[in-house]
Amino acid sequence: MTHRRARLALTAVAAVAFAACGSDAGSDASPSTTTQAPATTTTAETTTEAVASSDAGAPTTEGVAGIDADRCAENESAGTITYLSGFDFAASASIVDVLVAKDRGYYDELCLDVELRASFSTANYPLVAANEAQFASGGSFSEVVDFGIKNQADLVAVVVEGKTGIDTLIVKDGEAPTIEDLAGTTIGVKGKITPSVKAMLAKHGLVEDTDYQTILLDGFDPTAHIAIPTIVGFPGYKSNEPGQLDRAGVPFHTFDPADDSIPGSFGVIFTSRQFLDDHPQAAQDFVRATMRGLADAIADPGAASDIALQYINGNGNPNYLSPEGETFRWETEAGLISSTTPSGQPVGLPDETLLQAEIDAYAAAGIFENGAPSIATAFDASLVQAVYGADGQVTWPG
Repeated sequence: MTHRRARLALTAVAAVAFAACGSDAGSDASPSTTTQAPATTTTAETTTEAVASSDAGAPTTEGVAGIDADRCAENESAGTITYLSGFDFAASASIVDVLVAKDRGYYDELCLDVELRASFSTANYPLVAANEAQFASGGSFSEVVDFGIKNQADLVAVVVEGKTGIDTLIVKDGEAPTIEDLAGTTIGVKGKITPSVKAMLAKHGLVEDTDYQTILLDGFDPTAHIAIPTIVGFPGYKSNEPGQLDRAGVPFHTFDPADDSIPGSFGVIFTSRQFLDDHPQAAQDFVRATMRGLADAIADPGAASDIALQYINGNGNPNYLSPEGETFRWETEAGLISSTTPSGQPVGLPDETLLQAEIDAYAAAGIFENGAPSIATAFDASLVQAVYGADGQVTWPG
C-alpha cells in the first residue's frame, strides 16, 4: 500500500467498452473529442502550424538522411501513415515517443510520411481495423485483444512499453487500511472498474457486485471524487490523479495492483495485420523511428514533456492539460517503463510470457467472458527486435 498526499482538477478518460488502462488516462479537466480545429502556437524559439491532424512541432528537421534509395522508395510507397494518439497529445507512453520522433525528423529521415491525429484509445481500434489509420496508441494489450475478439478485427500490438498496469486504487486517507477492509464498501468508477484493480480485488476474494459495489462518477475531478461521502475511493492512473491530488494537498493512500503481482501493460502501439503484410519495411521503420523517439524521451523527460505541450497547445488544448500535469505524467511513466523492462530486453519489446500472464490474470477476474483467449496473432515482437543492435541501441540504416 502506497501513502501519498494530493491535488487539483482531473481526468482519466472513461473507457467506453473495456475500461482503458493506458494512455487515455486523463487530463486536468473534462476530456474533449474535438480534434480538427487548427491553431497556431508560438514559442520563443519557433512558430509552428498545429492541428489535430498535424505536422506541428517539427522545427528541428533540416534534411533527409541518405538512406538507401530502394529502402526510401519502398517506404514512400506506403503513402501517408496516419497515427492516432491515445489521449490528446499527452506526454504519455505510446504518444510522447511518436511526438518526439516527429519533432526531431526521424520519420522524415526514413522517408516515412507520418501524419499525427489526436484521439482516444477506445476510439482508435475500429479506425485501424478499417485501415483508416495505420498505427495507434492503445490503452493496454488486453484492450487491444478485447476489441479484436469482439469485432473479429486482426489487430497486432507491435510495441509494449510499460510492463505493468498503469491503474491503481486511490482510497481516502484513514479508510480501508487493507484490501480486505474494502469488503462491503462502494468504489466510484469512470465507465468501468479498471482491469488491474479488478484483478487485484479478485485475488483477495472480493468480487464486484457481491463483495463490493461500484457506482458511476460524474466528471473527471479527483478532488471532487475523493470528497464524495458514499464511496471509499476510485481507480485512477499512477501518472495522473495521484499527481493532481498531491498538488492539491489532499491526503490519500493507494493500493497498487503491481504490489500484488498483478500483471498489466501500458504504452501499446498497434497496427493491422493488413498493413503489416502490405508494408513490412515501412512498419518496421515506423517502429525504428518511434523507439529512437522513446529513447530520447526517457533520456530527457523535461524536453519530451515540452514537445508534447507544444503539440497540445497547437491543437487548442481542448482537455486543459497543464505543464505540471504533463511533466508528472511523463516522469512517472518513463520511470515505470525503465523499471519494468526486463534485464537484457530492448525497451518496447512485446514479451509473450508477460502478455499471456496479463490475459490469464484478467480472465481469472472475469474480464474476458469466455476465458483466456489465444494471443498468438495479437502481437508481433519481430519489429522491435529488428530495430535494436546488440548494444541495446536503436540502429539506423545508412
